[in-house]
Amino acid sequence: MKNNKLFILIIISLIIGVTLGGIVHYQFQDSIEVFSKNIKLLGTIFIRLVQMIIAPLVFCTLVVGIAKMGDMKMVGRVGGKAMAWFISASLISLLLGLMLVNFFAPGKGTSIKLDDTTAASELLENSKGFSLEEFVKHVIPKSLFEALATNEILQIVIFSIIFGVALASFSKKEAKPIIKLLDRVSHVVLKMVSYIMWTAPLGVLGAVASAIAKHGFEVFTLYAKYLGAFLVGIIVLWLILLTVGYLILGKRLFVLLERIKSPLLIAFSTTSSEAVFPKMVEELERFGCQPKIVSFTLPLGYSFNLDGSMMYMTFASIFIAQVYGIEMSLPEQLTMLLVLMLTSKGVAGVPRASLIVVVATCAMFGIPPEGIALILPIDHFCDMARSMTNVLGNALSTAAIDKWETKSEGNEGIN
Repeated sequence: MKNNKLFILIIISLIIGVTLGGIVHYQFQDSIEVFSKNIKLLGTIFIRLVQMIIAPLVFCTLVVGIAKMGDMKMVGRVGGKAMAWFISASLISLLLGLMLVNFFAPGKGTSIKLDDTTAASELLENSKGFSLEEFVKHVIPKSLFEALATNEILQIVIFSIIFGVALASFSKKEAKPIIKLLDRVSHVVLKMVSYIMWTAPLGVLGAVASAIAKHGFEVFTLYAKYLGAFLVGIIVLWLILLTVGYLILGKRLFVLLERIKSPLLIAFSTTSSEAVFPKMVEELERFGCQPKIVSFTLPLGYSFNLDGSMMYMTFASIFIAQVYGIEMSLPEQLTMLLVLMLTSKGVAGVPRASLIVVVATCAMFGIPPEGIALILPIDHFCDMARSMTNVLGNALSTAAIDKWETKSEGNEGIN
Protein backbone atom coordinates (compact mmCIF):
# COMPACT_ATOMS: atom_id res chain seq x y z
CA MET A 1 0.00 0.00 0.00
CA LYS A 2 2.80 2.41 0.95
CA ASN A 3 4.49 1.59 -2.36
CA ASN A 4 1.31 2.54 -4.27
CA LYS A 5 0.95 5.81 -2.33
CA LEU A 6 4.52 6.77 -3.22
CA PHE A 7 3.96 5.80 -6.87
CA ILE A 8 0.80 7.96 -7.08
CA LEU A 9 2.56 10.91 -5.42
CA ILE A 10 5.43 10.66 -7.92
CA ILE A 11 2.98 10.61 -10.87
CA ILE A 12 1.22 13.73 -9.47
CA SER A 13 4.60 15.45 -8.97
CA LEU A 14 5.61 14.57 -12.53
CA ILE A 15 2.43 16.18 -13.94
CA ILE A 16 2.83 19.29 -11.73
CA GLY A 17 6.50 19.56 -12.75
CA VAL A 18 5.72 19.42 -16.50
CA THR A 19 2.85 21.95 -16.10
CA LEU A 20 4.85 24.34 -13.93
CA GLY A 21 7.91 24.16 -16.21
CA GLY A 22 5.75 24.78 -19.30
CA ILE A 23 4.03 27.83 -17.71
CA VAL A 24 7.37 29.40 -16.73
CA HIS A 25 8.95 28.73 -20.15
CA TYR A 26 6.10 30.23 -22.19
CA GLN A 27 4.62 32.87 -19.83
CA PHE A 28 7.50 34.09 -17.66
CA GLN A 29 10.56 33.96 -19.93
CA ASP A 30 12.48 36.52 -17.87
CA SER A 31 12.32 34.21 -14.87
CA ILE A 32 13.43 30.99 -16.62
CA GLU A 33 17.05 31.02 -15.39
CA VAL A 34 16.23 31.87 -11.77
CA PHE A 35 13.26 29.47 -11.62
CA SER A 36 15.21 26.55 -13.16
CA LYS A 37 18.15 27.06 -10.85
CA ASN A 38 16.03 27.29 -7.68
CA ILE A 39 13.46 24.56 -8.31
CA LYS A 40 16.22 22.16 -9.39
CA LEU A 41 17.41 22.33 -5.76
CA LEU A 42 14.48 20.07 -4.80
CA GLY A 43 15.93 17.37 -7.08
CA THR A 44 19.43 18.04 -5.77
CA ILE A 45 18.27 17.63 -2.15
CA PHE A 46 16.66 14.26 -2.89
CA ILE A 47 19.62 12.88 -4.88
CA ARG A 48 22.14 14.04 -2.26
CA LEU A 49 20.08 12.45 0.54
CA VAL A 50 20.21 9.15 -1.35
CA GLN A 51 23.90 9.49 -2.26
CA MET A 52 24.62 10.03 1.44
CA ILE A 53 23.59 6.43 2.25
CA ILE A 54 24.80 4.57 -0.87
CA ALA A 55 28.43 4.06 0.20
CA PRO A 56 27.71 2.59 3.67
CA LEU A 57 24.90 0.47 2.23
CA VAL A 58 27.05 -1.00 -0.58
CA PHE A 59 29.93 -1.71 1.82
CA CYS A 60 27.83 -3.30 4.58
CA THR A 61 25.52 -5.38 2.37
CA LEU A 62 28.30 -6.62 0.08
CA VAL A 63 30.66 -7.64 2.91
CA VAL A 64 27.80 -9.37 4.79
CA GLY A 65 26.61 -11.06 1.59
CA ILE A 66 30.03 -12.54 0.82
CA ALA A 67 30.75 -13.49 4.44
CA LYS A 68 27.34 -15.21 4.75
CA MET A 69 27.98 -17.18 1.56
CA GLY A 70 31.05 -18.50 3.37
CA ASP A 71 31.89 -20.86 0.53
CA MET A 72 34.32 -19.14 -1.86
CA LYS A 73 33.14 -21.49 -4.60
CA MET A 74 29.69 -19.92 -4.28
CA VAL A 75 31.15 -16.38 -4.43
CA GLY A 76 33.04 -17.35 -7.60
CA ARG A 77 29.97 -19.04 -9.09
CA VAL A 78 27.62 -16.10 -8.42
CA GLY A 79 30.28 -13.62 -9.58
CA GLY A 80 30.86 -15.64 -12.76
CA LYS A 81 27.13 -15.79 -13.58
CA ALA A 82 26.77 -12.06 -12.88
CA MET A 83 29.71 -11.07 -15.11
CA ALA A 84 28.51 -13.38 -17.92
CA TRP A 85 25.11 -11.63 -17.80
CA PHE A 86 26.64 -8.13 -17.60
CA ILE A 87 29.05 -8.65 -20.51
CA SER A 88 26.34 -10.20 -22.70
CA ALA A 89 23.80 -7.46 -21.88
CA SER A 90 26.41 -4.72 -22.45
CA LEU A 91 27.42 -6.10 -25.85
CA ILE A 92 23.77 -6.45 -26.97
CA SER A 93 23.01 -2.87 -25.82
CA LEU A 94 26.08 -1.40 -27.54
CA LEU A 95 25.37 -3.33 -30.76
CA LEU A 96 21.72 -2.25 -30.72
CA GLY A 97 22.73 1.43 -30.44
CA LEU A 98 25.23 0.96 -33.26
CA MET A 99 22.73 -0.75 -35.58
CA LEU A 100 19.94 1.77 -35.00
CA VAL A 101 22.07 4.91 -35.39
CA ASN A 102 23.36 3.52 -38.71
CA PHE A 103 19.87 2.49 -39.83
CA PHE A 104 18.06 5.75 -38.97
CA ALA A 105 21.12 8.04 -39.50
CA PRO A 106 19.56 10.87 -37.43
CA GLY A 107 22.71 13.01 -37.78
CA LYS A 108 22.73 13.10 -41.58
CA GLY A 109 21.12 16.19 -43.13
CA THR A 110 20.22 17.50 -39.68
CA SER A 111 18.85 20.98 -39.05
CA ILE A 112 20.58 21.10 -35.66
CA LYS A 113 23.23 23.84 -35.58
CA LEU A 114 26.29 24.09 -33.36
CA ASP A 115 26.36 27.83 -32.66
CA ASP A 116 27.60 27.71 -29.09
CA THR A 117 29.81 25.10 -27.45
CA THR A 118 30.18 26.81 -24.06
CA ALA A 119 27.57 24.45 -22.56
CA ALA A 120 29.92 21.56 -23.29
CA SER A 121 33.02 23.19 -21.79
CA GLU A 122 32.49 21.66 -18.33
CA LEU A 123 32.15 18.15 -19.81
CA LEU A 124 35.23 18.66 -21.98
CA GLU A 125 37.25 19.70 -18.92
CA ASN A 126 36.04 16.74 -16.86
CA SER A 127 36.72 14.07 -19.45
CA LYS A 128 40.14 12.51 -19.84
CA GLY A 129 41.30 10.49 -22.78
CA PHE A 130 41.09 6.75 -22.22
CA SER A 131 44.31 5.06 -21.19
CA LEU A 132 45.09 1.84 -19.37
CA GLU A 133 46.57 3.89 -16.50
CA GLU A 134 43.35 5.94 -16.09
CA PHE A 135 41.25 2.77 -16.24
CA VAL A 136 43.30 1.06 -13.49
CA LYS A 137 43.18 4.21 -11.32
CA HIS A 138 39.43 4.36 -11.73
CA VAL A 139 38.88 0.70 -10.83
CA ILE A 140 41.29 0.19 -7.90
CA PRO A 141 40.85 2.49 -4.88
CA LYS A 142 43.82 4.39 -3.53
CA SER A 143 41.97 4.84 -0.26
CA LEU A 144 38.71 3.36 1.00
CA PHE A 145 37.80 6.70 2.60
CA GLU A 146 38.36 8.59 -0.67
CA ALA A 147 36.14 6.05 -2.50
CA LEU A 148 33.45 6.37 0.20
CA ALA A 149 33.65 10.18 0.16
CA THR A 150 33.31 10.42 -3.63
CA ASN A 151 30.75 7.58 -3.96
CA GLU A 152 32.94 5.63 -6.39
CA ILE A 153 30.75 2.52 -6.42
CA LEU A 154 33.17 0.32 -8.39
CA GLN A 155 36.05 1.12 -6.01
CA ILE A 156 33.84 0.45 -2.96
CA VAL A 157 32.78 -2.86 -4.57
CA ILE A 158 36.43 -3.91 -5.13
CA PHE A 159 37.39 -3.14 -1.49
CA SER A 160 34.20 -4.77 -0.12
CA ILE A 161 34.78 -7.99 -2.11
CA ILE A 162 38.36 -8.32 -0.82
CA PHE A 163 37.24 -7.46 2.75
CA GLY A 164 34.31 -9.91 2.55
CA VAL A 165 36.50 -12.74 1.21
CA ALA A 166 39.06 -12.09 3.99
CA LEU A 167 36.28 -12.07 6.63
CA ALA A 168 34.82 -15.32 5.27
CA SER A 169 38.21 -17.01 5.74
CA PHE A 170 37.92 -16.61 9.54
CA SER A 171 36.03 -19.13 11.65
CA LYS A 172 32.30 -18.46 12.15
CA LYS A 173 32.90 -17.65 15.82
CA GLU A 174 35.58 -15.03 15.00
CA ALA A 175 33.68 -13.46 12.08
CA LYS A 176 30.24 -13.39 13.72
CA PRO A 177 30.59 -10.08 15.71
CA ILE A 178 31.72 -8.13 12.62
CA ILE A 179 29.05 -9.70 10.36
CA LYS A 180 26.39 -8.97 13.00
CA LEU A 181 27.52 -5.33 13.35
CA LEU A 182 27.58 -4.66 9.57
CA ASP A 183 24.24 -6.47 9.17
CA ARG A 184 22.68 -4.19 11.83
CA VAL A 185 24.18 -1.08 10.16
CA SER A 186 22.74 -2.11 6.77
CA HIS A 187 19.27 -2.52 8.35
CA VAL A 188 19.53 0.95 9.93
CA VAL A 189 20.51 2.41 6.54
CA LEU A 190 17.55 0.64 4.88
CA LYS A 191 15.30 2.19 7.55
CA MET A 192 16.72 5.60 6.53
CA VAL A 193 15.78 4.71 2.94
CA SER A 194 12.12 4.38 3.91
CA TYR A 195 12.22 7.95 5.28
CA ILE A 196 14.22 9.48 2.42
CA MET A 197 12.00 7.97 -0.30
CA TRP A 198 9.11 10.18 0.83
CA THR A 199 11.13 13.17 -0.43
CA ALA A 200 11.23 11.57 -3.92
CA PRO A 201 8.05 13.35 -5.18
CA LEU A 202 9.65 16.74 -4.40
CA GLY A 203 12.85 15.64 -6.15
CA VAL A 204 10.84 14.56 -9.21
CA LEU A 205 8.91 17.85 -9.31
CA GLY A 206 12.13 19.91 -9.10
CA ALA A 207 14.09 17.94 -11.72
CA VAL A 208 11.26 17.86 -14.31
CA ALA A 209 10.06 21.46 -13.81
CA SER A 210 13.65 22.75 -14.18
CA ALA A 211 14.26 20.83 -17.43
CA ILE A 212 10.94 21.84 -19.07
CA ALA A 213 11.29 25.49 -17.98
CA LYS A 214 14.77 25.68 -19.50
CA HIS A 215 14.17 23.88 -22.81
CA GLY A 216 10.41 24.09 -23.40
CA PHE A 217 8.53 21.71 -25.66
CA GLU A 218 10.01 22.98 -28.97
CA VAL A 219 13.15 20.96 -28.28
CA PHE A 220 11.17 17.80 -29.06
CA THR A 221 10.32 18.97 -32.62
CA LEU A 222 13.89 20.09 -33.42
CA TYR A 223 15.31 16.77 -32.25
CA ALA A 224 12.36 14.66 -33.45
CA LYS A 225 14.52 12.39 -35.66
CA TYR A 226 17.15 11.88 -32.95
CA LEU A 227 14.57 11.26 -30.20
CA GLY A 228 12.47 8.98 -32.42
CA ALA A 229 15.42 6.74 -33.28
CA PHE A 230 16.56 6.65 -29.64
CA LEU A 231 13.04 5.82 -28.44
CA VAL A 232 12.86 2.89 -30.89
CA GLY A 233 16.16 1.68 -29.41
CA ILE A 234 14.84 1.90 -25.83
CA ILE A 235 11.63 0.05 -26.76
CA VAL A 236 13.58 -2.74 -28.55
CA LEU A 237 15.98 -3.02 -25.59
CA TRP A 238 13.05 -3.28 -23.14
CA LEU A 239 11.45 -5.98 -25.30
CA ILE A 240 14.71 -7.96 -25.32
CA LEU A 241 15.18 -7.58 -21.53
CA LEU A 242 11.56 -8.44 -20.70
CA THR A 243 11.57 -11.45 -23.06
CA VAL A 244 14.72 -12.82 -21.41
CA GLY A 245 13.21 -12.02 -18.00
CA TYR A 246 10.01 -13.90 -18.87
CA LEU A 247 11.94 -16.93 -20.13
CA ILE A 248 13.78 -17.12 -16.79
CA LEU A 249 11.19 -15.90 -14.26
CA GLY A 250 7.95 -16.80 -16.04
CA LYS A 251 4.86 -15.04 -14.63
CA ARG A 252 6.92 -13.91 -11.63
CA LEU A 253 8.28 -11.22 -13.98
CA PHE A 254 5.03 -9.26 -13.55
CA VAL A 255 5.37 -9.47 -9.75
CA LEU A 256 8.91 -8.08 -10.10
CA LEU A 257 7.72 -5.20 -12.31
CA GLU A 258 5.01 -4.39 -9.75
CA ARG A 259 7.64 -4.28 -7.00
CA ILE A 260 10.05 -2.02 -8.89
CA LYS A 261 7.53 0.41 -10.40
CA SER A 262 8.43 3.20 -7.92
CA PRO A 263 12.22 2.84 -8.46
CA LEU A 264 11.63 2.85 -12.24
CA LEU A 265 9.58 6.04 -12.03
CA ILE A 266 12.04 7.77 -9.68
CA ALA A 267 14.97 6.90 -11.99
CA PHE A 268 12.97 8.16 -14.98
CA SER A 269 12.08 11.46 -13.31
CA THR A 270 15.39 12.27 -11.60
CA THR A 271 17.65 10.87 -14.39
CA SER A 272 19.65 8.93 -11.81
CA SER A 273 19.57 5.14 -11.47
CA GLU A 274 21.94 5.60 -8.51
CA ALA A 275 19.14 7.45 -6.67
CA VAL A 276 17.09 4.24 -6.42
CA PHE A 277 19.86 1.83 -5.41
CA PRO A 278 18.81 1.63 -1.73
CA LYS A 279 15.13 1.25 -2.66
CA MET A 280 16.07 -1.51 -5.13
CA VAL A 281 17.82 -3.49 -2.37
CA GLU A 282 14.64 -3.29 -0.31
CA GLU A 283 12.24 -4.18 -3.15
CA LEU A 284 14.28 -7.10 -4.52
CA GLU A 285 14.43 -8.65 -1.04
CA ARG A 286 10.65 -8.19 -0.74
CA PHE A 287 10.28 -9.85 -4.14
CA GLY A 288 11.91 -12.91 -2.59
CA CYS A 289 15.55 -12.68 -3.68
CA GLN A 290 18.07 -13.91 -1.12
CA PRO A 291 19.69 -10.92 0.69
CA LYS A 292 23.18 -12.39 0.11
CA ILE A 293 22.55 -12.55 -3.69
CA VAL A 294 21.03 -9.03 -3.80
CA SER A 295 23.86 -7.52 -1.77
CA PHE A 296 26.48 -9.15 -4.02
CA THR A 297 24.92 -8.82 -7.49
CA LEU A 298 23.22 -5.41 -7.36
CA PRO A 299 26.32 -3.29 -6.51
CA LEU A 300 28.23 -5.14 -9.26
CA GLY A 301 25.38 -4.38 -11.65
CA TYR A 302 25.61 -0.67 -10.92
CA SER A 303 29.20 -0.75 -12.12
CA PHE A 304 28.99 -3.26 -14.96
CA ASN A 305 25.38 -3.50 -16.12
CA LEU A 306 24.08 -0.14 -17.36
CA ASP A 307 22.13 -1.31 -20.41
CA GLY A 308 20.39 1.99 -21.26
CA SER A 309 23.60 4.01 -20.91
CA MET A 310 25.50 1.47 -23.04
CA MET A 311 23.06 1.74 -25.93
CA TYR A 312 23.13 5.53 -25.71
CA MET A 313 26.92 5.74 -25.83
CA THR A 314 27.30 4.15 -29.28
CA PHE A 315 24.17 5.96 -30.47
CA ALA A 316 25.39 9.43 -29.38
CA SER A 317 29.02 8.94 -30.54
CA ILE A 318 28.06 7.91 -34.09
CA PHE A 319 25.35 10.62 -34.22
CA ILE A 320 27.99 13.33 -33.59
CA ALA A 321 30.19 11.77 -36.30
CA GLN A 322 27.22 11.85 -38.72
CA VAL A 323 26.53 15.55 -38.03
CA TYR A 324 30.17 16.39 -38.81
CA GLY A 325 30.04 14.24 -41.96
CA ILE A 326 32.67 11.82 -40.64
CA GLU A 327 32.28 8.39 -42.24
CA MET A 328 33.32 5.55 -39.94
CA SER A 329 34.04 2.12 -41.37
CA LEU A 330 32.55 -1.00 -39.75
CA PRO A 331 35.91 -2.06 -38.19
CA GLU A 332 36.27 1.46 -36.70
CA GLN A 333 32.75 1.33 -35.29
CA LEU A 334 33.33 -2.11 -33.79
CA THR A 335 36.61 -0.88 -32.25
CA MET A 336 34.68 2.05 -30.76
CA LEU A 337 32.16 -0.43 -29.34
CA LEU A 338 34.93 -2.38 -27.58
CA VAL A 339 36.50 0.84 -26.24
CA LEU A 340 33.12 1.92 -24.85
CA MET A 341 32.75 -1.51 -23.28
CA LEU A 342 35.87 -0.76 -21.22
CA THR A 343 35.58 2.99 -20.61
CA SER A 344 32.00 2.78 -19.38
CA LYS A 345 32.71 0.41 -16.50
CA GLY A 346 32.22 1.96 -13.12
CA VAL A 347 30.41 4.99 -14.53
CA ALA A 348 27.55 4.26 -12.05
CA GLY A 349 24.09 5.68 -12.44
CA VAL A 350 25.10 9.32 -12.08
CA PRO A 351 23.36 11.90 -14.30
CA ARG A 352 25.42 12.86 -17.37
CA ALA A 353 28.25 10.42 -16.55
CA SER A 354 27.75 8.66 -19.89
CA LEU A 355 28.31 11.98 -21.70
CA ILE A 356 31.81 12.20 -20.24
CA VAL A 357 32.53 8.74 -21.67
CA VAL A 358 31.14 9.85 -25.08
CA VAL A 359 33.41 12.94 -25.06
CA ALA A 360 36.52 10.84 -24.29
CA THR A 361 35.60 8.27 -26.97
CA CYS A 362 34.93 10.91 -29.65
CA ALA A 363 38.36 12.45 -29.00
CA MET A 364 39.99 9.03 -29.47
CA PHE A 365 38.37 8.49 -32.88
CA GLY A 366 38.98 11.93 -34.38
CA ILE A 367 35.39 13.14 -33.85
CA PRO A 368 35.31 16.75 -32.51
CA PRO A 369 34.48 16.27 -28.79
CA GLU A 370 32.83 19.72 -28.62
CA GLY A 371 30.10 18.12 -30.76
CA ILE A 372 28.67 16.93 -27.44
CA ALA A 373 27.04 20.40 -27.28
CA LEU A 374 24.73 19.20 -30.08
CA ILE A 375 22.94 16.74 -27.83
CA LEU A 376 23.05 18.62 -24.52
CA PRO A 377 19.64 20.33 -24.97
CA ILE A 378 17.87 16.98 -25.34
CA ASP A 379 20.15 14.85 -23.18
CA HIS A 380 18.08 15.28 -20.02
CA PHE A 381 15.09 13.63 -21.69
CA CYS A 382 17.22 10.80 -23.13
CA ASP A 383 18.79 10.35 -19.69
CA MET A 384 15.31 9.77 -18.22
CA ALA A 385 14.79 6.76 -20.49
CA ARG A 386 18.29 5.31 -20.15
CA SER A 387 18.29 5.62 -16.31
CA MET A 388 14.99 3.74 -16.12
CA THR A 389 16.40 1.06 -18.46
CA ASN A 390 19.50 0.69 -16.25
CA VAL A 391 17.24 0.00 -13.27
CA LEU A 392 15.21 -2.61 -15.18
CA GLY A 393 18.40 -4.38 -16.36
CA ASN A 394 19.80 -4.58 -12.83
CA ALA A 395 16.53 -5.83 -11.34
CA LEU A 396 16.26 -8.58 -13.96
CA SER A 397 19.90 -9.67 -13.63
CA THR A 398 19.65 -9.91 -9.82
CA ALA A 399 16.33 -11.82 -9.92
CA ALA A 400 17.63 -14.21 -12.61
CA ILE A 401 20.89 -14.97 -10.81
CA ASP A 402 18.96 -15.51 -7.56
CA LYS A 403 16.68 -18.04 -9.31
CA TRP A 404 19.64 -19.91 -10.85
CA GLU A 405 21.39 -20.03 -7.47
CA THR A 406 18.25 -21.23 -5.65
CA LYS A 407 17.86 -23.96 -8.26
CA SER A 408 21.53 -25.06 -8.05
CA GLU A 409 21.37 -25.07 -4.22
CA GLY A 410 18.20 -27.19 -4.44
CA ASN A 411 19.93 -29.63 -6.78
CA GLU A 412 22.90 -29.88 -4.42
CA GLY A 413 20.45 -30.62 -1.56
CA ILE A 414 18.84 -33.45 -3.60
CA ASN A 415 22.24 -34.91 -4.43
